[in-house]
Amino acid sequence: MTVENHRDEQFTVRLEDALATTGSVRLIGPGLAVLTFTRRSLLKIRHVPEQLLDAVLYPVLFVLMFTYVFGGAISGTPEEYLQFALPGILTQTVLFLTIYTAMTINTDIEKGVFDRYRTQPVWRPAHLVGALLADSLRYGIATALTLVVGFLLGYRAPGGVLGIVAAIAVLFMFCFALSWMWLVIGLKVRTPSAVQGVSVLILFPLTFISSVFAPPETMPTWLQGFVNANPVSQLVDTLRDLMNGVANLQNLLIVVGVSVLITAIFAPIALRIYNRIS
Repeated sequence: MTVENHRDEQFTVRLEDALATTGSVRLIGPGLAVLTFTRRSLLKIRHVPEQLLDAVLYPVLFVLMFTYVFGGAISGTPEEYLQFALPGILTQTVLFLTIYTAMTINTDIEKGVFDRYRTQPVWRPAHLVGALLADSLRYGIATALTLVVGFLLGYRAPGGVLGIVAAIAVLFMFCFALSWMWLVIGLKVRTPSAVQGVSVLILFPLTFISSVFAPPETMPTWLQGFVNANPVSQLVDTLRDLMNGVANLQNLLIVVGVSVLITAIFAPIALRIYNRIS
């Protein structure tokens, strides 16, 4: 029996235990179903820890590379640039990790694992929500490493611990919303590599044509309009404000509104496609 099959057996046993007390088949509650699928995703990481290499290596590479390659040219010294760029590097790093939830779901469908889940009397969206929650572990690892490396290189957050925690909360909220868009792609294309290719194609202009690495005022006038309207720019500016101890309610409300809008649009679409596959 393969590791994947063993994990599926564990999943089935958990469902059977939940049904044992009733003596009849009924829909498993959303809470138990989501926790079970979340546990399954975490077990996959436990058995194949190499899945976390990107969450471990990307933060270190991005902070070192952008600080010392571009820092002197943009801000005069790497230390000054780090103070500006770290919230942007944190944003870029975690945003690229949001792709993996869709790749996980696509892999389950491709390998036929999903066919087994659809026969279980569980809350239907639990598979998707559980994968989303499990991937927050990736976000947490990448966030922690980015901040640790930044602090070791000299970054200081004037907003203190509360500002950092608030910035992380806003970032995770936006990432959760964005993951629903990738799930729509993951449920439509045929392979995990296709999911990654399409998602990266969208993420690259959103992250690099933004205020992640440079202030918009240093860019050509014709480009500033797109950069200022880019939701990633709004997200990065909000993180910078929070980590710098500056409360910009307008930017914060924009990010919250965009996150709610993305979720409201793509979550129902993803669930509809998922139910049709079932």
